[in-house]
Amino acid sequence: MSAKQAVATEPSIAVREREAFEHPFTPLGGRYVYAVVSPRARGLSLGINLNPSKYCNFDCVYCEVDRRGTVPVNSAVDVDQIAVELEQALKRIHGGWLSTHREFRNVSPDLLQLKHVTLSGEGEPTLCPNFHEVVETVIHLRASARVPFFKLVLVTNASGLDRAEVAYGMSLLARRDEIWAKLDGGTQVYMDRINKAETPLARILENIRALAQQRPVVIQTMVPAIDGKNPFERELSEYIARLNELKAAGAQIALVQIYSATRPSPHSECGHLPLMALSEIAKQVRASTGLRTEVF
Repeated sequence: MSAKQAVATEPSIAVREREAFEHPFTPLGGRYVYAVVSPRARGLSLGINLNPSKYCNFDCVYCEVDRRGTVPVNSAVDVDQIAVELEQALKRIHGGWLSTHREFRNVSPDLLQLKHVTLSGEGEPTLCPNFHEVVETVIHLRASARVPFFKLVLVTNASGLDRAEVAYGMSLLARRDEIWAKLDGGTQVYMDRINKAETPLARILENIRALAQQRPVVIQTMVPAIDGKNPFERELSEYIARLNELKAAGAQIALVQIYSATRPSPHSECGHLPLMALSEIAKQVRASTGLRTEVF
């Protein structure tokens, strides 16, 4: 094969990047810590799975976690094991080890630069019974100087933000750490269809408002295609109204993330919404709220 032919058969950088973003999270040899290349992180994110049993109080139509045939149980995690796994993963990543991992060999080196560590996983992290101990442990590791500094991000559906243990844990975060809170719609009817949540929308909004009055919050909005259609078209005005109500109440919204399903889901009716549709949503959100809004 000629050099020209060899180059032609190599995936383009754009293709490799898209494939990296579409890949599900990859365990790194332990129970709790995993790696994922995320468009919203703009590169590599190390996740801490606070729900290894897949326990969650939402059943989103776009969720990539397959709970069929399982009985999720909300149980405490082993914080000592989390500390061991996270320290080992951080040292390996900063040493370039991830580029030799079979799941990441074709990923651009730029995308393997660690952007942050997330508290997330296969369910809602704020429901973890010893959530505050996890935060304490991770922050202690960060302060120990045994590993390079990292930003911490909590990815949450906002249902547990009013738990005392969670409020304490979040009070330990630095200002440069971030909280990404899910808000997928503006009405209870739409939320029932997309999120199938045990927590009502009114409580989600109140939890976001209360937290965002204290520190900036990033709003995450997943807009999936359902059976090839965009169910968000009729929801957009109500969604924008909820954002404006949060602003009027003093909520600090640092960013609104608009994105669609990219990873495989056990729900066959769920699909990816075209970039043009997502961009139009973002355009209207910016124009109507004045909030910084990005499409991923």
